[in-house]
Amino acid sequence: MLVKKVILPAAGLATRFLPLSKAVRKEFLPLVDSPMLSYVVEESRQAAIEEIIFVVSENNKNIADYFRRNDKLEELLKQRGAGEILENLQKLYNGLENIVLSSVIQPLPKGDGDAVLRAEKKVGKDAFSVAFLDDVFSAKIPPLVQLFNIFQTSQKTVVGLKKIAQEKLPFYGVVKVEKIANNLYKIKDIVEKPPIEQAPSELAICGRYVFTEEIFRYLKKTQPNAKEEIILAEALRLMLADGKMIYGYEIDGEWLECGNMLDWLKTNLTLCLRHPKYGPVLKDHIKKFKLC
Repeated sequence: MLVKKVILPAAGLATRFLPLSKAVRKEFLPLVDSPMLSYVVEESRQAAIEEIIFVVSENNKNIADYFRRNDKLEELLKQRGAGEILENLQKLYNGLENIVLSSVIQPLPKGDGDAVLRAEKKVGKDAFSVAFLDDVFSAKIPPLVQLFNIFQTSQKTVVGLKKIAQEKLPFYGVVKVEKIANNLYKIKDIVEKPPIEQAPSELAICGRYVFTEEIFRYLKKTQPNAKEEIILAEALRLMLADGKMIYGYEIDGEWLECGNMLDWLKTNLTLCLRHPKYGPVLKDHIKKFKLC
């Protein structure tokens, strides 16, 4: 069973970015010269995804329009001889012509599990992936492709993992594992935001998953937490309790997080300084004005 669909949750309140997120949706915050969401869409394209399903809020229905052509704008740019700008715009569309962009509405932000559940009808009986927009990776092999390779041989749920510093463990879902092979683990338990001394490992869930349709059954059984949210990790724990095999794969690549203001600023700065066009200029600017 091949994985040809990906769910991209984008209906959260982005409270960690307030008041900025009152004006700009988190997924449209820039990383260098592109919005955050374009990085995950590009990763999906590289993974040969055929349908991208955005889970959106009522006031953010048109998120997919960013990736659709604007004929009037292109014609205006041609008339003005703005070839370089037109060329940059064309890069946005390259490779997306054969990808279906669809969306479903999550009326209220009731957790990542609820967001995935909203896309059940779109997914149907197919295997599918989930990728979170504020988890960006710099990797030779796209993270989704790495997980698909494991799924192809196992046909079981695969969860993306990364080792993190001990002081960050209380802010993540951390897994208890049994090592199977290089970078590959059997997940035995998931502990949400554990105290450092109670963390079962240094491996955190990092926003990439592959599922079969059975996850929907467990999401429907998952009890909402105190905030009335359905949490994806809790559905996975129910699967583990039923003896289901869940693989964890330590993604080979750099995890560039954007889940809060400081992480986003760090990631944006990192990518700006690495950019082939802007990086050298920015480094000279920093040196000239002794900014650091």
